[in-house]
Order: sequence, then structure tokens, then C-alpha cells
Amino acid sequence: MSYIIFLLPIAAIILMFRSQKKRQQQAQSMQSAMVEGSGVRTIGGLYATVKSINDSTVGLEIAPGVVTHFAKSAVAAVIDPQEYDEIINGRPAEDEPVDGVATESVEDAVDEAGLDTAGSEKPATK
Repeated sequence: MSYIIFLLPIAAIILMFRSQKKRQQQAQSMQSAMVEGSGVRTIGGLYATVKSINDSTVGLEIAPGVVTHFAKSAVAAVIDPQEYDEIINGRPAEDEPVDGVATESVEDAVDEAGLDTAGSEKPATK
């Protein structure tokens, strides 16, 4: 029974080291995926485009012609180009057809149903 008292803290320490090593590996793989031109988010929440990569630093363009240098460890995430464009330019993702099925706009559906925009039937035209 007294062994449990000693084994429990040792097991907790081992688990902490394993999770820390896993986080370090994830950060390393994310940093290796970073290439010039990719969009990133820093740990401070700044969105920028990678302009240069050095051994321990990365040059980030935060505005056209404005390049700042950050430690590589300050980059929290490499962002998908489409998602980066949506965030920076405020463009919503374009609706793409699912499995080749074309989507129809609400206005087209309302016109086909013979309704006006309030949902009541349109008067018949001659």
C-alpha cells in the first residue's frame, strides 16, 4: 500500500513529460510546415504573411511593405490559404456544390414558388 503513495507522483511526472514532448513535436512540425508566402497567426493574435525564414526567426509582413521579425516560437499556427483570405479580407467562404449537386439561391426558389419576399403569393400577372 505504501508503494502506491510513491508510484502515483512518479506516474504523474512521467505523464507530464510525455504531454510536453508531444506538444514540442507538434510545434516543431508546424514550424517545419511554415514556408514563405503562407499565412500565420502569432501567439498574440496577429495575422501575417511569412516573408522570410531564418534559423530562429521569421519575417512576417503585417501590412503591405511592413515586415517585422518574430521568434519562430511566437508563431501559434500556420493557416490554410483560403481561411487566411477569409480572415484578412473578410470574404466568406464560397458555397461549393456538394457531390456535384448545384445549390439554388433563396431568391430563385422564391421566384419559382410564385411567392414574394414576404412569403405571400404574388398577384397573378396577365
